[in-house]
Amino acid sequence: MQSDTIAIKRLEAAAPNFKEALNRHLQREMIVASDVTATVTDILAQVRSRGDEAVLEYTRRFDGLDAQSMDSLRVSREQMLASLESLEPAQRAALEVAAERIRSYHEKQKQDSWQYQEADGSVLGQKISPLERVGIYAPGGKANYPSSILMLAIPARVAGVREIIATVPTAYGEEGKLVFAAAALAGVTELYTIGGAQAVAALAFGTQTIPKVDKISGPGNIFVTVAKRLVFGEVGIDMIAGPSELTVICDGETDPDWIAMDLFSQAEHDEQAQSILIATSVEFIDAVQRSIDRLLPQMERRAIIEASLTQRGLFVLVSDLAQAARVSDAIAPEHLELSVADPQSLLESINHAGAIFMGRHSAEALGDYCAGPSHVLPTSGSARFFSALGVYDFQKRSSIIYCSPEGASSLAESAAELARNERLQAHALSAEYRKREA
Repeated sequence: MQSDTIAIKRLEAAAPNFKEALNRHLQREMIVASDVTATVTDILAQVRSRGDEAVLEYTRRFDGLDAQSMDSLRVSREQMLASLESLEPAQRAALEVAAERIRSYHEKQKQDSWQYQEADGSVLGQKISPLERVGIYAPGGKANYPSSILMLAIPARVAGVREIIATVPTAYGEEGKLVFAAAALAGVTELYTIGGAQAVAALAFGTQTIPKVDKISGPGNIFVTVAKRLVFGEVGIDMIAGPSELTVICDGETDPDWIAMDLFSQAEHDEQAQSILIATSVEFIDAVQRSIDRLLPQMERRAIIEASLTQRGLFVLVSDLAQAARVSDAIAPEHLELSVADPQSLLESINHAGAIFMGRHSAEALGDYCAGPSHVLPTSGSARFFSALGVYDFQKRSSIIYCSPEGASSLAESAAELARNERLQAHALSAEYRKREA
């Protein structure tokens, strides 16, 4: 008789081989099949050399659209605004609440230029400038994501970016107008219904229709990810995004149904999404397992959730919350829920996470839509060195150096000494000329 229990892997942090077992289960090696790289490389080359013609060809091939001109793929500002006006009141209200909260949060991230003057009159500082034109890639395929348009475009707009070029894989059905409406609210200046590596190529190199951008932000599938890697240097990119992840630390006092549904909320994204529970008692893990088994049949995306949990889901038993924090840091998750009595205290022990949700009521799903911070976050352990996307991703920082005659003379001796140690004579003389003139 077949069991109705979903088989989710379990590990104990006290086990001697725990670290190795955890790393094997996380499966974070970015190994890309050679045929994917070859395909993406060819797409990039074709779009670079043939522009619009190649974009249209790949759109017909991969998206199944009878796209004969770029005009058919362009969504005008008027169309965006018309989509916004056509929304049901509840839909529009939800988008507007989310947009306002995202804007309010990111306004607090804005940085100002600064300078200070030294005693000799020299001035040092930093000039903060927005990027001029950015590209945002909103994912699609299995669903439409108007929330991603808001989370990507609003921080760029707050940063002062003048031109925001958005690409989305072909929007479908009535849900598609939500994407266009979100673009209107977020201040997108141009929108094209193209996706995949060809969209990344068009943004990176420019075509006869789509202007070249300074930076590309936003997650996508493996073809998008490889394309972003390959164009880095030609343009800036935000980060390399992998499958979505959630880790929950729980002290055993949260309703197990809540935890099960939180795990589902990540798992339903994709079969490769990863949901992890770190708990201090096996009894609570068993309770969450029972909730999963009972609630899963009710889920519309049951097949995807079940595949994700059985392939990549994980329960980790720890001795206490201090050990839970250490395990979480080893994972460095995209999303981390601290579902405990005193999350502020536990926060001090957390060093690596893209977004941290504090307390039992702070469901990660709230952050996906309308809490305020961007949901574009580092994945695959890159929270060790990447941050959540924000206003700073759409700004440049230029150093300011003004040397007074006295300051130049004072610095010349040190600069010349260091230059000669590096056998760079012209550097040394360039510095010393200022000393002589002083």
